[in-house]
Amino acid sequence: MILVNTDFISGKKLGTLSIVKGSTIQSKHVGKDILSGLKTIVGGELSAYREMMDEARAIATKRMVQEAEKLGADGVINIRYATSAIMQGAAEVIVYGTAVKFVD
Repeated sequence: MILVNTDFISGKKLGTLSIVKGSTIQSKHVGKDILSGLKTIVGGELSAYREMMDEARAIATKRMVQEAEKLGADGVINIRYATSAIMQGAAEVIVYGTAVKFVD
C-alpha cells in the first residue's frame, strides 16, 4: 500500500475508488495529565502528549489503510490529518485520503 500526501504517485496511472478515513480518540491517565499540567509552568516538551498523539496518528492511519484494503486499493493519495481536542487531556485524530487502484 502506497501512502502519499500528493495527488499522484510517480509513474502510475490511477483510478479513483473512494474517500477513505480512519480515526481514534486518545487520552492519557490522570497521573500523566497532572504531571503535564505542572510541566506547563516551567515550559518544555510535553512528552506524554507527544507520545499520545504519535500513537493516535498511527492507529488512525492503520484504520484508514484497512478501509482502503477492503476496497482493493493499491494506494491512498492526498492524505491529510486533522486533530481536535475533545476534552482536557483527550484528542481526536482523523486521517483521510483518496483510495486509488493502479490502471494500465
